[in-house]
Amino acid sequence: MTNTIHIDAGSGYDVLIGRDLLAQVGERTRRALPKTARIAVFTDTTVQPLYGDAVERSLREAGFETCCFVFPAGERSKNLATVGRFLDFMSEHRLTRRDAVLVLGGGVAGDMGGFAASIYLRGIPFVQVPTTLLAAVDSSVGGKTGVDTAYGKNLTGTFWQPSLVVCDTGTFDSLGVDQVLDGTAEIIKTAAIRDADLFERLEAGALKADPEAVIARCVEIKGEVVASDEKESGLRRILNFGHTLGHAIELKKDYGISHGRAVAIGMLLVTAATRKNGWTESGIYERLLSLISSSGFAVETDVPLEDLCEAARSDKKSEGDSIHIIYLQTIGSCADRTVRFDALYDFLKSE
Repeated sequence: MTNTIHIDAGSGYDVLIGRDLLAQVGERTRRALPKTARIAVFTDTTVQPLYGDAVERSLREAGFETCCFVFPAGERSKNLATVGRFLDFMSEHRLTRRDAVLVLGGGVAGDMGGFAASIYLRGIPFVQVPTTLLAAVDSSVGGKTGVDTAYGKNLTGTFWQPSLVVCDTGTFDSLGVDQVLDGTAEIIKTAAIRDADLFERLEAGALKADPEAVIARCVEIKGEVVASDEKESGLRRILNFGHTLGHAIELKKDYGISHGRAVAIGMLLVTAATRKNGWTESGIYERLLSLISSSGFAVETDVPLEDLCEAARSDKKSEGDSIHIIYLQTIGSCADRTVRFDALYDFLKSE
């Protein structure tokens, strides 16, 4: 069974979720992009040997010409240099505005490939084929693209919505523990900020019992938020719960910690602070801690709080002398307040 969720952002697009969808990528892409002639596949050295040939074969069977750019897997490749090489690759293959990019991989590939598509010839279509749980529930949907810089994560990028997302959940069978945890953190975040029923289902083991239903619900939630605030001027900020401190942890660990592990700790740090400051209902921190720890995450970091506060100054959510803090009021309901940087350390420090 294939779940189809329509995202009402950009020109509007469908997200397809189910097993054994890779063989349908060409046919589905042809429906979404009927006039496209050629497709540049953007993928990494881990994913290409696993799924690259199957995807290119499906595209060719649907009448597309293909070429494939492969970059070294990992967060350290997520920079302007990699994007620049891909732009040159597309120029060398003489792609035009009638052509498109297909991103095959996780969030790193999706962010970079989408960014390249958004600036090549001032914008060509792209298709997301996420192969990680994290990309499926988060980065493949919503149109955020970009790269990291020396000053922080995702500081250079654009908003550029895909034309189609095809999520074959069978690709998750090849994921390691860290990659599963990356996606699990985003699932917990989504439930915590927007869906108390989903959070209760996660507490009862729904992610293992019915992963496709959980993924579909997370995509629905993100789609609803993005449709109401595509450019992150208001409501969409709630999707950053745990990310301000999570990104700071990633930066200070030189990306030696996975995104999901960092975000899980970030959610706990900010919720401990908002509980202390009376912003979060009693008992909420304990439920969040229980779900995060039982899912297999570490719940503390060895990065000093002073360093996290310093790194947070480079976060995209900073405004002048303050930063937006997304926090839980209760499970399923969150809010946004600003905290001055000169008060952030005292705000976050434990009682």
